[in-house]
Amino acid sequence: MTTLLEKKIGQLLVIGFDGTTVPRDVKQFIQDYHVGGIILFARNIESPEQVLRLTTDLQRTAKKAGHAQPLLICVDQENGVVRRLEKGTTLLPGAMAIGATQKESYSYDIGLATAKELKALGMNWNLAPVLDVNNNPDNPVIGVRSFGEEADKVASFGREAMKGMQEGGMITTLKHFPGHGDTNVDSHLGLPTIPHSMERLNEVELKPFRACIQEGADTVMTAHIHFPALEKEEGVPATLSKTIVTGLLREELGFDGVVTTDCMEMDAIGKTVGTEKGGLAAVKAGVDIVMISHTLDKQKGALEAIKGAVVNGDLDEALIDQACARVSKLKDTYATWENTSVTDGPIATVVGCEEHERLAEEVYKQSVTVVKNEGALPLKTDQVVVLEPVNQKTMQVEDEKYAHLALGEAVKSVCEGAKTYTLPKTVEELDAIMNDTSTFIVGTLSAGPNSEEVTLIKYLVQKNKTVIVVAMRSPYDLAHLPPGVGAYMATYEFSYPALKIAAKAIFGKEDVKGKAPVTL
Repeated sequence: MTTLLEKKIGQLLVIGFDGTTVPRDVKQFIQDYHVGGIILFARNIESPEQVLRLTTDLQRTAKKAGHAQPLLICVDQENGVVRRLEKGTTLLPGAMAIGATQKESYSYDIGLATAKELKALGMNWNLAPVLDVNNNPDNPVIGVRSFGEEADKVASFGREAMKGMQEGGMITTLKHFPGHGDTNVDSHLGLPTIPHSMERLNEVELKPFRACIQEGADTVMTAHIHFPALEKEEGVPATLSKTIVTGLLREELGFDGVVTTDCMEMDAIGKTVGTEKGGLAAVKAGVDIVMISHTLDKQKGALEAIKGAVVNGDLDEALIDQACARVSKLKDTYATWENTSVTDGPIATVVGCEEHERLAEEVYKQSVTVVKNEGALPLKTDQVVVLEPVNQKTMQVEDEKYAHLALGEAVKSVCEGAKTYTLPKTVEELDAIMNDTSTFIVGTLSAGPNSEEVTLIKYLVQKNKTVIVVAMRSPYDLAHLPPGVGAYMATYEFSYPALKIAAKAIFGKEDVKGKAPVTL
């Protein structure tokens, strides 16, 4: 028989699972332990109709089990390169693309549209906006997920995104506190350290969080990063630091909403203190929700670790009660049984609707950026070869399912005669397809100084070819390119609508307005 203590701890867990239907053992966990929240990934999603059936089944399971309040059902729908929805939904611009428009109002509009589509599919919590200030070109995990490199701009665009989503009835998340923008390590793969002084953190990293907390933030997600200026104990990330969660976030910044962890199976936690022990340490630090996205045994293990600590006197049950009260208050605001009931109706009228498609197109026109043009644009020839890099994701947070490229398809929509090839691995292979073509459109994906893309671009320039580079993720690729590149464009993401606008701009059929929100 499940105890009241176990059910209270269950409310503090957000869990994930594999598959497009709810596994039986996960249902049992929700029923027995009153698990409070679910996180969905692309692995759980096939179509709008299917995901609505899934979220409905989850809520019915909770209600039948006697949950006093609905489940929190969350998703990383940042848009751009980090999204969990695709087929049948609107492909909306991500943060850096919005930042490139220089128009805060677009941030609000995209936030509102995102919320409407998520809510129509039975989700009530978006793990966005990203408030990290991306001032490190080598950052492997934030990059284009950020609105830019200026703290004030990230604060204002982040605030508008938050307000837009809230207007659409969506719980929002400020992440990754106290700031993940100036790292060169992905916390999915290791424990980064940010060595800056408290003065610098206040001027840059903390500024967007402070601004949005003052405007009524719902939840804040902690970063698995060590900040020596804030936490003196070596190797303790913000997620597990009472000094940071309770001292800085709650007491100094005055945040009284829900604090959630990032996934506790990320290597920065999972391969150091461990997921289960980390869950307990996070609650001790003052966190309200422990997110464990993948493994049922670890989800149950974390619950047992927290329960054991209460039973043996190592954890004050009052901390559990306080966290439960904050989660309950959040649910009262956004997730009552009355407003959780969703029918098929909104899918047709909201999800992927014309209004949202028009908004996305408008923002992409204002975001795609011509960074450099040495007289190469607009192209006047239809004898063009498009070279696309090998399809790959560079950030662990990206869903491989959606990391497909469509630059060739986009160019062909404007120039039927264009030929598309996967970027060769060697100059010999490139020679074999070069023939008499003089103009090449080359796509890059976070290219490094010695990457195959850069090597081949240099070769094309040496052969006096006209080369137009489209940076389909990181705008920082420009730093690694040779001077002879004829034109350089940044789309900030490989979403097909963005690439189609870029293709039109290349051939003079669209006037794009974007301005890079980072220094190139």
